[in-house]
Amino acid sequence: MINYDLIHTILQQVIYPGFSKSIVEFDFVQDLQVSEDEISLILSIPSTSVDLEKQLKEEIAARIRTKTDTTLKITVIKPQVPKETSSNGRNVLPKIQNFVMVSSGKGGVGKSTTTVNLAIALAQQGKRVGLLDADIYGPNIPRMMGIADIQPVFLGKTIKPIPAHNIKVMSIGSLVERGASLIWKGAMVTQAIEQMLEDIDWGELDVLLFDMPPGTGDAQLALAQNLPVTAGVCVTTPQKVALDDTIRSMDMFKNLHIPIAGIVENMSGFICPSTGEEFDIFGKGTTQPLADAYKTTVLGEIPIEPAIREGGDMGQPIMVVAPECETSKRYQKIATELWQYLLKVNEEGGVNNESIQPTIF
Repeated sequence: MINYDLIHTILQQVIYPGFSKSIVEFDFVQDLQVSEDEISLILSIPSTSVDLEKQLKEEIAARIRTKTDTTLKITVIKPQVPKETSSNGRNVLPKIQNFVMVSSGKGGVGKSTTTVNLAIALAQQGKRVGLLDADIYGPNIPRMMGIADIQPVFLGKTIKPIPAHNIKVMSIGSLVERGASLIWKGAMVTQAIEQMLEDIDWGELDVLLFDMPPGTGDAQLALAQNLPVTAGVCVTTPQKVALDDTIRSMDMFKNLHIPIAGIVENMSGFICPSTGEEFDIFGKGTTQPLADAYKTTVLGEIPIEPAIREGGDMGQPIMVVAPECETSKRYQKIATELWQYLLKVNEEGGVNNESIQPTIF
């Protein structure tokens, strides 16, 4: 006999494309009504993709059809895109003009280092910049920005971001005891991201950069649900094992309907500190085919340079201590190209006026 529990169990088997959790685990099932005459289902998803909506509807219908031929009505609610952006998600931070998600398929590729220096480069170009460390399990931004020993100021229920290098910075690492292990389930990660977005007084910014956790998961989805992410930047290294994981990040941007600004190839060559000569110890230029496949660009190739590691450990990023070195010049170029891309996205952005109509199976 058909009943609510049976249909709910079936829906738990429907995995959201690009992720490892079901639409039930992500709480996308907003309403479910089951009777002998009709099964009515309302989904609220964080993507405006027509193909993704069709895929979900067809899989849900196919699974339910193995148990019953009762009339099935599926309604999908997709985010409305604000006019000034071209991505998805509601906007809980309307005073901020652009949101950039810096991501990587795996850890250890220099994502946080790239985010920090890219943020500083944008600030040096006159932009009002914020930096949110969303890497819940490995928050390294406080040390890299030289604010590891500084506590944020609480004003009632709001938190003032910590200023560093002309950037407004906040990290979960500044809100918990140093070295504390955060053994959190997905729902807690989502809640932490949402609270940091809503409780921090960012003020007016031209751009807010997010240093994301490696991989694809709850933090990325939480941002996509709460903000119209203007663009995504993927950080990788030239090795094939890193590029294999990078594909997953690129697919994540695509599935979440986030425009891809480009790829940063980190550890691309080694600059000898005594001679200035560059050696391709890990390879170089291997990310271009991947960029071509996703119709995007390689924003820049950042070499290995001892000053990068030294500056990050001391809270003095290379963009601050050596603004004229080759690596800093490349970060400046990446920042310029990223900003031009953001302007392009904003110019082409439009409201998604698709009407919400149920599909009857």
